[in-house]
Amino acid sequence: MISIQGLKVEFGSQVLFENISFVVNKRDKIALVGKNGAGKTTMLRIINGEQLPTSGTVSRQTDLTIGYLPQQMVLKDELTVKQEAGRAFEHLQQMDASIDRMNKELAERTDYESEDYQELIERVAQKTELRALMQSENIEAEIEKTLTGLGFERSDFDRPTSEFSGGWRMRIELAKLLLRRPDVLLLDEPTNHLDIESIQWLETFLKNRNGALLLVSHDRAFIDNVTNRTIEISLGKIYDYKVSYSQFVELRKERVEQQMRAYENQQKLIHDTEDFIERFRYKATKAVQVQSRIKMLDKLERIEVDEVDRSRMRLKFPPAPRSGDYPVIAEDLRKDYGNLNVFHDVTFTIKRGEKVAFVGKNGAGKSTLVKCIMGEIPFDGKLQIGHNVKIGYFAQNQAQLLDETLTVHDTIDYVAVGDIRSRINDILGAFMFGGKNADKKVKVLSGGEKSRLAMIRLLLQPVNLLILDEPTNHLDMPSKDVLKEAIQAFNGTVIVVSHDRDFLNGIVSKVYEFGEHRVREHLGGIYDFLQKKQLDSLQQLEVKNTPVAATAAEETPEPTASQGKVDYQKQKERERRIRQAEKKVKTLEAKIAELEEKLADIEVKLSTASTEDLDIYYSHSQISRELEDVMAQWEAAGEELERVKS
Repeated sequence: MISIQGLKVEFGSQVLFENISFVVNKRDKIALVGKNGAGKTTMLRIINGEQLPTSGTVSRQTDLTIGYLPQQMVLKDELTVKQEAGRAFEHLQQMDASIDRMNKELAERTDYESEDYQELIERVAQKTELRALMQSENIEAEIEKTLTGLGFERSDFDRPTSEFSGGWRMRIELAKLLLRRPDVLLLDEPTNHLDIESIQWLETFLKNRNGALLLVSHDRAFIDNVTNRTIEISLGKIYDYKVSYSQFVELRKERVEQQMRAYENQQKLIHDTEDFIERFRYKATKAVQVQSRIKMLDKLERIEVDEVDRSRMRLKFPPAPRSGDYPVIAEDLRKDYGNLNVFHDVTFTIKRGEKVAFVGKNGAGKSTLVKCIMGEIPFDGKLQIGHNVKIGYFAQNQAQLLDETLTVHDTIDYVAVGDIRSRINDILGAFMFGGKNADKKVKVLSGGEKSRLAMIRLLLQPVNLLILDEPTNHLDMPSKDVLKEAIQAFNGTVIVVSHDRDFLNGIVSKVYEFGEHRVREHLGGIYDFLQKKQLDSLQQLEVKNTPVAATAAEETPEPTASQGKVDYQKQKERERRIRQAEKKVKTLEAKIAELEEKLADIEVKLSTASTEDLDIYYSHSQISRELEDVMAQWEAAGEELERVKS
């Protein structure tokens, strides 16, 4: 569908990446990963045609449609929520024109037996079927289903979009994108503005969707559940793994270990060679050997090692001062904004040392209750903060409170105490402020960088009640791991408002669910809560769909013409999948034969290679691993072929 060849991008003298090549296939669901600044967003913009590379090509299949959701966008507020979502179907005229063009091409061509002609027939059939599904009677239902899945209430549909926050307007843009059903979806951090329920809905939607997907996200659970291929951008190169993210993490560890061994061997070779040159530089009898080694060093391609996995670092909070047994006690708490009730009859107790999560749809009152605890807003009812409770609070606007005249290093140095001060540089490195970045002024930092800095500053203060409101929105995975481990080891009390399941997993032992103007307590971790919610939903669905009485005709409905059409389409889809599976098996068999031949050639060379010839050993290791990977794909493809046939 999309072929990227020899891509290079540079900004001034800095090369972001070069010689990048890969192909996006029809059913690929790709996680695009890498540290902040590696070029993930740039890659999405290039694929979407918004940015040109310095060199290289991006080839797209004819009539391919791409849907792109950037992190930031300019939003217009002229219509209601439903009307704005309905703009997704403006593309139907374009789809009709595309179908007409392809039909005309089919009529004019005569290469009926060619693979390209068969692919064109498939594209016409798919587009025609998709267009048939998008007739006017389905549009209304599709809009409502998608908006509801993304967290909108039916009462929101006729409200102007101008009444909603930026996060909710981003959901409207995401709804429009999903409703257009493009061939390829490019999503850049789509979960940043979604609550847990909406994330789960989007997960299910993307897993069941047939088109290709390229996804940038720091939500580990989300990308692991959605994607089947992982492409990492690192040190200006890409590493392409045909596996999910969690499997990629394990394979990446092995790759880095191999790189480190090769790097160490090469460094020893360089050191020994430089020693030889230095010792014999001025001896005439060794002049030829010295010049030979100098040329060898000049030609040597230096091995680079991927950046260190910062999740291995440890950030230890200062010990929490002892507080009373019950840091927070709420009784019959109520909060209204005019005639609007946010929540009522809220009663709960948080014990010393407990770590709890506040979850629920956006706007259900999570941040409002946090502000009540902080004493920032008035409320009705009783809210008691325990004896000697010292609160550390991270709000989503926390970054605005930083002193912009200070440097990054000084901002942390002024609040660090004890042995933490000797580790400031390590801590800053863990949160992507290493090296020269530590000397930057706060005023030149981006919004995300300021949020990370505010987080570090907060976590170094001696407190015994941490309240964190969406702390992970601007953190990448290694930094989130550092924060997560620190919270797990913290001996105080923690309240976390978050939609990141992977982050909450292993931290919290109690979940407070916000919704329907109430707050409900659930004992157990975040996945215990989610499992219970799913069961509840199924039970409610059963009750809702169980009829009081059913006639014989209702129990055994007669097949209809539309059902016959569905059966025909299913059979057609099955045959197409069998052809694809057979083609994949043959392609992988050819690849295995090619790699085995390469490996045999290298093994012949190994029998005569010197111990200093590291490139041969490295190539042997690389091809062996690639062969193992392709063999695993071949086995999986064979199983898939059998499954499709049966």
